[in-house]
Amino acid sequence: MTEGKHAKYNKHSSLSPGSRTPGSVKSIMKITVEALVDNLGTVLAFVDGQLEEHGCPMRTQYEIDVAVEELFVNVASYAYETGVGAVTVEMEVEENPKTAVIRFTDRGIPYNPAAREDPDVTLPADQREIGGLGIFMVKKSMDQLAYEYKDGQNIVTIRKTIK
Repeated sequence: MTEGKHAKYNKHSSLSPGSRTPGSVKSIMKITVEALVDNLGTVLAFVDGQLEEHGCPMRTQYEIDVAVEELFVNVASYAYETGVGAVTVEMEVEENPKTAVIRFTDRGIPYNPAAREDPDVTLPADQREIGGLGIFMVKKSMDQLAYEYKDGQNIVTIRKTIK
């Protein structure tokens, strides 16, 4: 079993190299876990391991970790109305410029976080609507937040230049 007590697959079957695209992608790895908040540590360890392997500076790694945490916890908390489903986290590192691309795929309720209206951060916290601040932080800290619904799956992709 992977580090998360509710991880669905062992390390050998859940961490798998993907295809390589010469010149643009250095590596693609993915992990599939049950969409449970308890598995956040497993997902962060997976992402951080890939970032460290590619020489990602700590500040950039921290920004990516905050975004990964927000997106994974949202899937774990809201994607599946009944029961628990899986979420696949796929990570690739593109070259020129070196960019981390992290993709979350689940079969939960369709939800486009990129379309969420940004909160009015000029208002005091007690006057703002509840919710949306985490996605707002993802939008501000990542180079790109993209959403696609395809073949019954939510696919959320973030991109961040490693510098």
